[in-house]
Amino acid sequence: MTEQTKVKTLEEVIIRFSGDSGDGMQLTGTIFSNLSAIIGNEISTFPDYPAEVRAPQGSLSGISGFQVHLGSKKVYTPGDKADVLVAMNPAALKVNAKRLKPNAIIIIDTDSFQQKDLEKALFTTDDPFKELGLTNVQLVAAPISTMVRDGLAEFGLDNKSAIRCKNMFTLGLVCWLFDRPLENAMHLLQNKFAKKPVIAQANIKALTDGYNYGHNIQASVSTYRIESSQITPGYYMDVNGNEATAYGMIAAAEKADLQLFLGSYPITPATEILQELAKRKDLGVITVQAEDEIAGICTAIGASFAGCLAVTTTSGPGLALKSEAIGLAVIAELPLVIVDVQRGGPSTGMPTKSEQTDLLQALYGRNGESPAVIIAASTPTDCFDAAFWAGKIAIEHMTPVILLTDGFIANGAAAWRIPDMENLPDIHPQYASDYNGDAPWKPYRRDPESLVRYWAVPGTEGFAHRIGGLEKDFDSSAISTEPANHQKMVFTRQERINKIANHIPELEVAGNEDADLLIVGWGGTYGHLYEAMEIMHQNGKKVAFASFRFINPLPKNTAEILQRYKKVVVAEQNNGQFAGYLRSKIDDFNPYTFNRIKGQPFIVSRLVEEFTKIMEG
Repeated sequence: MTEQTKVKTLEEVIIRFSGDSGDGMQLTGTIFSNLSAIIGNEISTFPDYPAEVRAPQGSLSGISGFQVHLGSKKVYTPGDKADVLVAMNPAALKVNAKRLKPNAIIIIDTDSFQQKDLEKALFTTDDPFKELGLTNVQLVAAPISTMVRDGLAEFGLDNKSAIRCKNMFTLGLVCWLFDRPLENAMHLLQNKFAKKPVIAQANIKALTDGYNYGHNIQASVSTYRIESSQITPGYYMDVNGNEATAYGMIAAAEKADLQLFLGSYPITPATEILQELAKRKDLGVITVQAEDEIAGICTAIGASFAGCLAVTTTSGPGLALKSEAIGLAVIAELPLVIVDVQRGGPSTGMPTKSEQTDLLQALYGRNGESPAVIIAASTPTDCFDAAFWAGKIAIEHMTPVILLTDGFIANGAAAWRIPDMENLPDIHPQYASDYNGDAPWKPYRRDPESLVRYWAVPGTEGFAHRIGGLEKDFDSSAISTEPANHQKMVFTRQERINKIANHIPELEVAGNEDADLLIVGWGGTYGHLYEAMEIMHQNGKKVAFASFRFINPLPKNTAEILQRYKKVVVAEQNNGQFAGYLRSKIDDFNPYTFNRIKGQPFIVSRLVEEFTKIMEG
């Protein structure tokens, strides 16, 4: 009898892996994303971690998810609703029921759908699918735990170790479903468990068993093929935003011919930058894991004074703790990059969830007039470019730069083309040894055009000096309490930040030149807003989109762009911080606002609905 497989070719598909924290869904999703990137698919991922470290097994609060959006064309977001859900227990099914498309494929482990499991997930009947209204789905129900345990009997593993391989069984099943070759997955597993060869072989066996199981049940569900996209030749890797941030800082240090120093304290969701840079001793990177946030930034300030490209990383609560030290870097006029990976607040808030609520803290959260440059990254791969720009501006303009990312793009991943170093912009520190003015050199002697002071690295003969947190005289650089001098120094520190607008790209607008509505965003909402614009174009609407990377100073053409359109909507994951900031900077600018603060990414369909209402008045 000839086997027939129902194969559908799709332009895009959204898959969500979901289960307890110990079910390995993050690893499963990451490997599947890597496989898809290797064969040429566009990808965007969203790891969704539970807020509790060890929630009760099988409970609704302990569900960990990983969503990946694959496409043959450019993919901007992890997607709204899933075509395929892997639900390792009833709680995973319940949490994700509203995130499924009609006729979605659901893969479940029937061994984890017993009565006690249903009770943990607060189901009131013995039919969770009917109770959730999931009557039009394609169900793949299999005793995965049992099959994995029996299939790995030859390896002599204890029951717990064997069952932990069930995520690889589901990975094999999904690889069959989407025609992914297993060879690269096997290679990734061998590398991950290189020091535990038996575990590596057990996981590979589970992976293969899952793939073969899918092949044997092929008549029950459709299989899918996502064509490869046409990509620019080069070397690619799957990278998340935190990794890209680390690589961007390394590249900036290399371009400036400086040693990279990171002084930091672990905090979710920024810790991975510290972990990644700690591995890079081969590139001369120095990392210090300090005892607290204040010590972390102070070690970085010391390294900056000593002539390094200095970085400190944190999240919103840590940025608050670092505020006094940032003020020290402002008045000392030292290059320093502060990376703030934003998370839900206030206080401890929701450490594993994402928001854009630190903008005003970054702009104004220091005593006195303490202007600093603010940059926001827009996607996981853009974190590299934003970090590089942060390093370049900090060094060339002798100023602290706050780089804002967020939990969504920091943990999310995409296929990234590794850039050629020679194609990156040069970075030129302004050293005191280059000073050729008429008056003798002093620590705060400035370039007359940029107002940037000259960097005197300790140990450079003839340039011994002291700087610190007390106000200095504009001419002599000695400590001063003169009122007129203080005002002059305050104005000078602000003006030197304003002048940076001459050295950054102008704001670009995508979409219709004669648009009826301009969508404005910043940071990690870029992909969702861009996709909303494209859908509205398909619906016959004239829409444009502008996303801000540079926030302080704003690009020089900001006012001209924003005042060009009759209707402007500013969409952000806070209560309107960027909209209020723009109002303060641009005369007679009063935009519409769209604000959602749920700890989750925007829903594109909701954006389209709300923006259409604004257009139609």
